[in-house]
Amino acid sequence: MRFWTGTIILMASLLQLACDREGRPMQQRGLEKLAISVSTEGDVRTAMGAPETTWEEENGARILEYPKGPEGARTWIFDIDPNGKLTGYHQALAPEHFGRIQPGMSKDDVRRLLGKPRTVVNFNRLKEEVWDYRYLENQQQRLFNVHIDQTSGKVTHTSSSNPLD
Repeated sequence: MRFWTGTIILMASLLQLACDREGRPMQQRGLEKLAISVSTEGDVRTAMGAPETTWEEENGARILEYPKGPEGARTWIFDIDPNGKLTGYHQALAPEHFGRIQPGMSKDDVRRLLGKPRTVVNFNRLKEEVWDYRYLENQQQRLFNVHIDQTSGKVTHTSSSNPLD
């Protein structure tokens, strides 16, 4: 009986270590060191490294982009308030974020929502540029594509591929 009690306590401790400070399962090394409304931008940079892109907002807030690729299926977006505190973070490559991409959006709008694309392919005869993003859905790798008119630089539509092998 003692063996099983000790085993259960050990397993519970290990599972707890696999969660970040908000109690969410860890998906990225470094997240466990961060706490919303407590951690600073400096803490984020220490835990995650230098961001790929930093977006400056008009109110002084900043958005830090961390694509984990080029073959990775995650891009982390960190929101920093004007006082330099972490207000939130999320994994951008998820269906709930893909649904926010609408026809007429600019390339800049897409980058702010999804981060850096995995690849950009130009189809000159179609006058179309396609950005693709690898993501996981039910543990299957898929591609989400954003189709952009080359002339206007605006989104025309989106598509998803079948699971990748």
